[in-house]
Amino acid sequence: MELRQLRYFVTVVDEGGFTRAAERLHLTQPGLSTQIRQLERELGQPLLDRGARSVTLTEIGAAVLTHARTALAATDRISQTVQEFTGLLRGQVRLGMISGAASEIFDVAGVLADFHHDHPHVGISLTEDTTERMIAALERDELDIALTGLTGAATGSGIDLQVILETPLVAAVSREAPIDPAGTITLTALADHRLICLTRGTGLRGVFERSCTAAGFTPNVAFEAAAPPLLLQLAARGLGTAIVPALTPAEADAFAVRTLDIVDPTIHGRLALAWRTDPAPSPAAKVLLGQLRIAFGSGAHV
Repeated sequence: MELRQLRYFVTVVDEGGFTRAAERLHLTQPGLSTQIRQLERELGQPLLDRGARSVTLTEIGAAVLTHARTALAATDRISQTVQEFTGLLRGQVRLGMISGAASEIFDVAGVLADFHHDHPHVGISLTEDTTERMIAALERDELDIALTGLTGAATGSGIDLQVILETPLVAAVSREAPIDPAGTITLTALADHRLICLTRGTGLRGVFERSCTAAGFTPNVAFEAAAPPLLLQLAARGLGTAIVPALTPAEADAFAVRTLDIVDPTIHGRLALAWRTDPAPSPAAKVLLGQLRIAFGSGAHV
């Protein structure tokens, strides 16, 4: 039995078949099939049921899969330990972030460019997704680091967080909309408004909906969008009240909206770096995480 055969077996299972697995492994499909059959002959039992259109695990294959993953993870940790002693980083770092997080405040591209310059043998994958899906991906060990909003929900015990930005939420309306001279609106008053919000699964949407539930009402969300600029454009056209992070006067003018502070209670959105602690990050992920934490501020641990 060879480690590469175990890796091939796990890849076939993860990809759901030999064709995609061969592409991922840069092997021919017949060659991959031969390696899996050799593994099965050595074990004396079939690991896969090969259907006309799909490949599924046998009962024995399902039991072997758990141990195969453990063996491969142990091998990866051995390589990482050697890398820590030699100082030459290799491997892959998987980074996720919410839509719109890369901005003048958070120069994600700049940090990644510096990291790649210093560690050219480390591959970097970058994806955009919602907070809920990224936290779930961290818990499944499918991401190493996430730049994410916080919904207020508890995270798993194997996830650590560092808040890097906290901002109040405000209600944005068109310039023609009547507003309170005090420039505020209570949370419960928003129950009577057609609301324009970020999509479900985002940190700001989660925080806002939790606050509404605590206040005893379900918000009337008429429009959803993935990024605040579109929310503001819809509000400027009089289509509803947008729930967005606080704006400067110049930003409000640029989007042709007026903003109201949400009070009783005030609501704050938080942006955080999140990463796995169990198992511990790879050496490459540790280095990139350190650079992100330095670049984006000291923040508060939660």
